[in-house]
Amino acid sequence: MTRFPSEEWTKKFKEALNQNKTYEEVAKDWEGDFLFIISPDDSYKKETILYIDLWHGKCRQAKIADKNQKAAFTFKGPYSNWKKVINKELDPIRGLIRGMFILEGDSKVILDQTKAAQELVNTASCIQTEFEE
Repeated sequence: MTRFPSEEWTKKFKEALNQNKTYEEVAKDWEGDFLFIISPDDSYKKETILYIDLWHGKCRQAKIADKNQKAAFTFKGPYSNWKKVINKELDPIRGLIRGMFILEGDSKVILDQTKAAQELVNTASCIQTEFEE
């Protein structure tokens, strides 16, 4: 089991994403980097930022970042919502529409890439993940 969020989990996500042939195909026209910000809530007491650099169906970089990291897109939400996404209990696009996440960046670009977003979730859900309780 790998604790989320952690450097180890982020490394496993990158490896799994780069082995995902479906993601490679559906994201072949996508390029952009993300800050995935995990906000504190009842079960998680600190903010954690994951930096993910996606380029034409591959993940070039994935790491724990600091507040100085810049990216084209920011996707932010509380830890409990990230947990639901990874467990495939919440679609991230639906979560965005319902106000459970905040997106900074060109939302049209993201909404045009819903299949790629779904494959990001599918990939994350394959990692044996341990969560804070």
